[in-house]
Amino acid sequence: MSSGIETHRVVPQVTRAGELYGDTGQSGGAVRLSGVSPQHTPATKIWFGRVSNEPGYRSLPHHHGEAETGGYVLTGHGRIYFGENYAEWVDMTAGDFVFVPPYMPHVEVNMSVTEELVWLTCRTPDNIVVNLPDVDDSILEGYRRA
Repeated sequence: MSSGIETHRVVPQVTRAGELYGDTGQSGGAVRLSGVSPQHTPATKIWFGRVSNEPGYRSLPHHHGEAETGGYVLTGHGRIYFGENYAEWVDMTAGDFVFVPPYMPHVEVNMSVTEELVWLTCRTPDNIVVNLPDVDDSILEGYRRA
């Protein structure tokens, strides 16, 4: 007996290398591509993707709204500036995980002027990116462009 209600079967979905979704929130020199997100998979409560910064590049100041963010550095040397005037920071290298709380203004930078920074980022419920007014590179202690 049919109830007349159509149901959709949800199965594992693979996003192949080279097919990552790029029409997602961006912030300057941090390029975000998703492998799992509500925009192109059945996911409803997670955004999971690859973020890269070319040598010497950085993001604009931004925060991720209500989203909790976890990151894992695949290659390179990253730094996240935060706090008043972005005067505090944490450094990360390959194999490090990082958690960024909701609504925390920050700047993500590649500290190398020769090597790319690549990390995986997971965010709930989605890739919320709220860009803030830019700051001069000179206030980011230790940062320099390529």
